[in-house]
Amino acid sequence: MHERTIPSHFVRAALRGAQRQGHDCTAILRAAGIQPALLEQSRARVDPEQFARLIRLLWEALGDEYMGFGPVQSKPGTFAMMCHATIHCRTLDKALRRGVLFYNLFPQAPDLQLQREGELARLSLDNSQLWDPDHFLTECLLVIWHRLASWLIGQRIRLEETTFSYAQPAHADDYELMFPCPRRFGAGSTSLLFQARYLDLPLLQDERTLRQFLKHSPADLLARPDGGDNLPSQIRRLLGRDCNHWPDLDGVARQLNTSPQTLRRHLREAGSSFQELKDQLRLDLAIYHLGRNELPIQDIAEQLGFSEPSAFHRAFKKWTGLTPGAYRAQES
Repeated sequence: MHERTIPSHFVRAALRGAQRQGHDCTAILRAAGIQPALLEQSRARVDPEQFARLIRLLWEALGDEYMGFGPVQSKPGTFAMMCHATIHCRTLDKALRRGVLFYNLFPQAPDLQLQREGELARLSLDNSQLWDPDHFLTECLLVIWHRLASWLIGQRIRLEETTFSYAQPAHADDYELMFPCPRRFGAGSTSLLFQARYLDLPLLQDERTLRQFLKHSPADLLARPDGGDNLPSQIRRLLGRDCNHWPDLDGVARQLNTSPQTLRRHLREAGSSFQELKDQLRLDLAIYHLGRNELPIQDIAEQLGFSEPSAFHRAFKKWTGLTPGAYRAQES
């Protein structure tokens, strides 16, 4: 689909650091499955998988996760180590602050700051030391931090505003899929603004899910569009975390001002169902509790809305291939 493809502008921008260092970008493009001639067409677009492959190839060729745009290199594996440093934090606030501290330990790295502003929170990026003529790395870092934070808490963080310290570019219309919120150019800082309540939410991920996440990230975080306020995301937010008081399908439909029949149809079109969304949220919550050894499995089953532990055991094994006890043993 057109809206899931990547404009060629971002491909050209991604190559600027490698070109500056004298790398054979034609070979890199071909290895990514992108025809170099395609970039001569201003309106051309590439497949997200091709774009993700290109990012990984650039990291490999340059030995630099900053892709040649930073004053110093960020060695491959740096992002993964930051994730390992944050995954055991209890809340998103602690995780982001630890991640910011991790990167700020590196001299001349892009400076990150997390601040609360009343009911809002702002993650700011100082890109003044970057050689980033197209602002490619700047925008990549904003996307990665937003999507990483959303993944950590198991729900998309709705952005209130994204600000940029530079002028609006000619391709500004393409920013909708990266930053689906009000965007302000020529601002005093480059930042993401969101509700501070997200910072107090617990992390729903653990070492096990992180290993799977890091097989493809952060390259795939850059390649896929933001889910935005799509229907599954809206329903997940309406369900919340209290499984024993979840509204039924009719209740959710009423809150969304639609009929149950229409809601079912839209979910089918999105490749999901109401039950699948509930199961996925239960699984996220189960993994969160099992990874912390604070609650007996029977109590976890009750919190997740199962009538008896055996039902939880059967469901969890169906979802993961492991019983809750076996999963907890692997995590300990």
